[in-house]
Amino acid sequence: MEIVDVYDENRQATGRTMERYGAHTPGSYRTVVHVCVFNSAGQMLIQKRVKEKRIWPERWDVTIGGGMDQGETSRKAAEREFREELGYPLDLSGFRPALTVNFVGGFDDFYLLTRDIDLSELTLQREEVSAVRWATIPEILGMVDREEFIPYNASFLRLLYDIRLGGDFFTTK
Repeated sequence: MEIVDVYDENRQATGRTMERYGAHTPGSYRTVVHVCVFNSAGQMLIQKRVKEKRIWPERWDVTIGGGMDQGETSRKAAEREFREELGYPLDLSGFRPALTVNFVGGFDDFYLLTRDIDLSELTLQREEVSAVRWATIPEILGMVDREEFIPYNASFLRLLYDIRLGGDFFTTK
């Protein structure tokens, strides 16, 4: 049983905890994290979830994702999940989430970074991940259409690609 901290709608810790997949009660929120790694060619590292996963089995997903454990920060949770799922050390010192998505039961921090990771250096957590590969946005959107990828909104996936290099959200002319 995974225990997580409970936050209020302003993302302030309430001092309470709950079971990660426990019943959601109004006014109680948890935090999850995702890391999206892009290579210098503009492809995202994606993972295929094992068939035993409770949610979205055998679907492709962004690089990593997982819950923030009790007492953990978002950054530490992202580093831990990356190490657990891909067997690769990731130091996010100086990084903050590129964006946070609010969902019914909480907050989802997305870390975006560029790294040319050699796939042969990864050690997949067999209970979670069955495969990894690099993919372009058109490839991922095709996978979504074929129901091979978790059904994120196409506009959201494009946004991840658009903001992956950081900087401002405004264009200058």
